Amino acid sequence: MLEPRLVIGTTNAAKGRELRELLAPYGFQVQTLKDFSSPPEVVEDGDSFGANACKKAHEFAQQLRAWVLADDSGIEVDSLGGRPGIYSARYAGPSATDEENNAKLLEELGDTLIGKRTAQYVCHVALADPVGDIRAESAAICRGRIVFGPIGGNGFGYDPLFEMVEYHKTFGQLGPRVKAALSHRGRALRAIVPKLIAAMQPSQ
Repeated sequence: MLEPRLVIGTTNAAKGRELRELLAPYGFQVQTLKDFSSPPEVVEDGDSFGANACKKAHEFAQQLRAWVLADDSGIEVDSLGGRPGIYSARYAGPSATDEENNAKLLEELGDTLIGKRTAQYVCHVALADPVGDIRAESAAICRGRIVFGPIGGNGFGYDPLFEMVEYHKTFGQLGPRVKAALSHRGRALRAIVPKLIAAMQPSQ
């Protein structure tokens, strides 16, 4: 059986690698936008993670004429009213680095007590077919809290700040396999895989 081609709608190398590894057991021929010489771009102007994920999947699929799996994810801090939320990747500015975003979040929280630094990672995943129709969606969260400074060198984004309380470790300290089992993205992806397989299966 030929492996169906699936494009992951991101140019973020770390995110692409993480999603590729999560999909590895399912027999897809996986690419990311970085595999294209002139990757398409989408303005993420939706008002929710779901709106952004669907817009990316829809527009990338139309431009590439391929099945596309796109996600939008970020972190919501309870004491900040849910910020940075959908602006997580550009919290410190349009071209902010992970380090700059982390520094801004720590500055915003200041000396807030650890018990009031609760937060959740959010991920919304959408699958579009080659004409751009959204064929499946899923969403998941992962609860934790924000520590007082970066710990660990694994992962990306806010991972060095996001502690899984029951493990007493940040995502920056946890290995990729453990993170894949626990994370918002891992949970959302596992939820969409059965729908993805059913949608991409050739008609009998």
